[in-house]
Amino acid sequence: MTSLSELRFFTTPAHDCSYLEGRQAITLFADPLARIDKKLYSALSEVGFRRSGNHIYRPYCQNCSACIPVRVPVNRFSYSRRQRRIMKKNADVSMRVVAPQATDEYFSLYERYITARHHDGDMYPADPDQFESFLVDGRPEAMFYEFRLGEELLAVAVVDELVDGLSAIYTFFDPDRTTRSLGVFAVLSLIEAAKSKSLSHLYLGYWIKQCQKMSYKMDYKPIEMFISNHWIPVAD
Repeated sequence: MTSLSELRFFTTPAHDCSYLEGRQAITLFADPLARIDKKLYSALSEVGFRRSGNHIYRPYCQNCSACIPVRVPVNRFSYSRRQRRIMKKNADVSMRVVAPQATDEYFSLYERYITARHHDGDMYPADPDQFESFLVDGRPEAMFYEFRLGEELLAVAVVDELVDGLSAIYTFFDPDRTTRSLGVFAVLSLIEAAKSKSLSHLYLGYWIKQCQKMSYKMDYKPIEMFISNHWIPVAD
């Protein structure tokens, strides 16, 4: 297996930033041909890398540091009143962990979610091949955490299990079930899942202060930010 010191990295050409209008972005990614085991993948996550499909990457913009990796120390997490209400409201929802797979049921829910929530983004319109390469293909650590009300599929969280925590790759859910706050419920359920596995953290990806769609990540407290190569607790 490749070690961290042996791993090669590549950068993309500058491209339009997906999060901040008018900005150019550069992405650093690990050699896609390298044999990266769970330990090395976890070490990369510890220093701010994320996964998308087969690629493990992090922002590498020369004049911008807006993308900040964040994670929740699950054993110190404290529910807010609203979060407790959401958990109670979804007490009738069951969660099951299954291997990633491309099914008509999963894609139908994903397509509805993208159309309703991200029609202005680069993943619209949803495409079956893109769904498979983005969320089904990738790592052996990946699992689908599916949430159902009886037989009805409400949400799917795509999650990687690392040495020290769970990494929330992407979550999609029924956009019509607004009163259930399914996105929040999924994150809270993953926090509990990490606890049950004796894992210390839930990695939530990047937070960007100027990006409204990422503001929800600050609702899970306490939270830690990766700044200047250190994980720093954020004061309330």
